[in-house]
Amino acid sequence: MCGIAGLVHLSGSSAVPPGILHRMADALLHRGPDDDGYLERAGIGLANRRLSIVGLADGRQPIGNEDGSVQAVFNGEFFDYREVKSALEEKGHRFATHCDTELIPHLWEEYQDGMFARLRGQFAFALYDEPRHRLILARDRFGIIPLYWSRQASRDGEWLLFASEIKALLASGMVHAGPDLRGIDQVFHFFAVPGPSTCFEGVQALQPGHYLSIDLREDRAERVQERVYWAMDFPDAGQEHDTGDARHTADTFERVLLDAIELRLRADVPVVSYLSGGIDSSLVAAMAASIRGEPTPTFTVQVKGRGFDESDKAAIVSRHIGAKPVVVPVGHADVVNTYPELIRAAEAPVIDTAAAATMLLAREVHRHGYKVALAGEGSDEWLAGYPWHKGHRLIELSNAIPGVRLSGHVRRLLCRAIGVTERGTSAILASEKVLGHHSAFHDVYGLMTASRYLFFNDETMARLEHHNPYLELQPDLARMRRWHSLNQSAYWAGRIHLPGHLLSLKGDRPAMQSSVETRYPFLDENVFAFLADLHPRWKLRGFRDKYILRLVGERYLPREIAWRRKVMFRAPLDSFFAPADAAVPAFVDQLLSEESLKKTGLFRIDQVQLWRTRIRQGRISLVQRLMVQLGMVGVLSTQLWYHTFIENLADLPAWSQTPRRVGAASPVSDRAPSKSALATSPI
Repeated sequence: MCGIAGLVHLSGSSAVPPGILHRMADALLHRGPDDDGYLERAGIGLANRRLSIVGLADGRQPIGNEDGSVQAVFNGEFFDYREVKSALEEKGHRFATHCDTELIPHLWEEYQDGMFARLRGQFAFALYDEPRHRLILARDRFGIIPLYWSRQASRDGEWLLFASEIKALLASGMVHAGPDLRGIDQVFHFFAVPGPSTCFEGVQALQPGHYLSIDLREDRAERVQERVYWAMDFPDAGQEHDTGDARHTADTFERVLLDAIELRLRADVPVVSYLSGGIDSSLVAAMAASIRGEPTPTFTVQVKGRGFDESDKAAIVSRHIGAKPVVVPVGHADVVNTYPELIRAAEAPVIDTAAAATMLLAREVHRHGYKVALAGEGSDEWLAGYPWHKGHRLIELSNAIPGVRLSGHVRRLLCRAIGVTERGTSAILASEKVLGHHSAFHDVYGLMTASRYLFFNDETMARLEHHNPYLELQPDLARMRRWHSLNQSAYWAGRIHLPGHLLSLKGDRPAMQSSVETRYPFLDENVFAFLADLHPRWKLRGFRDKYILRLVGERYLPREIAWRRKVMFRAPLDSFFAPADAAVPAFVDQLLSEESLKKTGLFRIDQVQLWRTRIRQGRISLVQRLMVQLGMVGVLSTQLWYHTFIENLADLPAWSQTPRRVGAASPVSDRAPSKSALATSPI
């Protein structure tokens, strides 16, 4: 993968400000340490930082068509590059490189806006069609690859800027770092930032399956249009596909998944596998070994602590497929000490502490000289693999009496049992009235929503009164009401959990910080289409999750792995809140001090201090622990994000525009403390 950036003048054709493209590209050095390239025309500039994986010798970007009238910069991979290239050559297109980026200008020439239906892979790109005066910004179907954009006024009119990371927008000097409470509110609803709002005022995340069409012709009043080229869909409940034949269904799924993995093994550099010991990553690694005739190297995180270490199960899989594993031990201190760098990479608060372990894992992959890793994300989302799917099914059993719905009463009792405030309980239960359904993901997101009401102060709550982050995603609620409840859950997983968390805060950002590209076979377009159409009983059978996957897994893995119950890849949440007699890093005390909490102005100081003391003294009930710990990590990571990008709060490095070598420590900013922007940030 790579990093892309650029800008376009929406008010005319003013020259690109000197140095701006290089500053933006330099901020993305970690995404593309191998090469860089630039294009400047009147009123437009494109930049690329390249991580060379396909077409190593001749893939410098931007890349154009035969006469150079259509140019593109690209971040990602088109996995069926060979087949699409051959088809285009048969239509008379002439290719000059061996790089998949070159597909973009030729597909555009051939199909214009219809090109998106022919793209298979993970991508974000910018395409400039000079004769037609159009700029296209596009992102893949599931949001694997990030792309951000911002409109900014200047003395010579309005500019639109875009980049793979927000840091590149800030490095332009035209976008200023100010907090947007809508993005922070997403964190405290979802422990994710799915967009379109971000934590930065004036910066939007281009949504998965969307593209921006920017028409630069002088007679166009509305130059920027956001369009949808693909959206998740599922059959009406009762209309899902079911042959009733387990072997036939497993055979079909096996072929589809093998094809997805074979495509993702294509590269001009070696490919490795992340391996946790769960069915998802284990099956990917085993199938990859079967396709190659030899195993890929495997990399495993060993999270220290009771209930966290899965390295023994991963070792079983490595031995079974004949791989030589690399095991990366991660302890409490590693999580805490890595968090400042993680927040700089993620550009948002991160509540899932296992993201720090992912960052350390990618660093080890890079240290061993690799650039590409296969991973198992997407399986749990499409196949009801999370514990909350079973919890949701259990709660919904209370609705077994026809005409009587008791699930809301059950959820109210559960909220009361863990100490959720009355306002928080009402908000959790209200989602069903607003959305027309209550999915398994609403149950787990309810824990985060509850902590929101515990820690947000009255001013923050007042300013967010009319913000609903579910509706911000513009779901087709009428269509969703026709789906099975498992597919309703899969939709929210695909719109929130994947792009806002697993593929970004825990995926692209920690991996690309070490110049490592991650590939996801379960997010292949054909894999999703097969599973979306499949009857829910092949996903969750009784309380057995990922049923069809386990049938396939038996063919490649030891039975104890194929049928092993789901274990969440996680790290301790209490690493920042050591017992009262143990030391914590000074930055934790500084970020949670009364002075720092007053500067950000987001949280109830009394509640933060109360619950921090109770956690350290062990005076917190078992039923309250998860809700409170999630909230406290949310508070701390928000304070750390604010320090990193907005205003100094602690004796820690803040983000700097100075580029660095991959693997080197991030530079310290010489930014002076600024007046809090929260007082003026609009909702």
